[in-house]
Amino acid sequence: MTTTHPGSARTSLREWVTGVTVFAAIMLMIGGILDVMRGIAEIADDGIFVSTRNYVFEFNLTAWGWIHLALGVLAFVVSFGLFMASTWARVLGVGIAALVVISNFLSLPYYPVWSIIMIAISGFIVWALCVMRKDDAFVPFESPRDT
Repeated sequence: MTTTHPGSARTSLREWVTGVTVFAAIMLMIGGILDVMRGIAEIADDGIFVSTRNYVFEFNLTAWGWIHLALGVLAFVVSFGLFMASTWARVLGVGIAALVVISNFLSLPYYPVWSIIMIAISGFIVWALCVMRKDDAFVPFESPRDT
């Protein structure tokens, strides 16, 4: 015999949104770490990446390295705020993920497969952070409420 509680649908929605948000925070952290490594590789040695000619958005790979390094550090820092379900972290997370999408789109000719993967991951991060509402936020260090 199953018992249904009046708030059970609301609870499952909250658990689902919490899971998606935590997953987005983890993906933002991993994406940030990988972007930092990519930035360091681009700054250290330009020969690692293929340089193409006649590309509209042609930049020096060292400049791309600094861009990816800065975005990676910001993404890593903001991911810790997402674990606390902070509104500022959600807003910055969406902005940083959008900038990661743009930077990877512009660096497609240098590293196409990885850029496409990062665009897909960042698109999911944007979606996951925009799905959560304020009243569904899970704060892990919050004291439990009496029901």
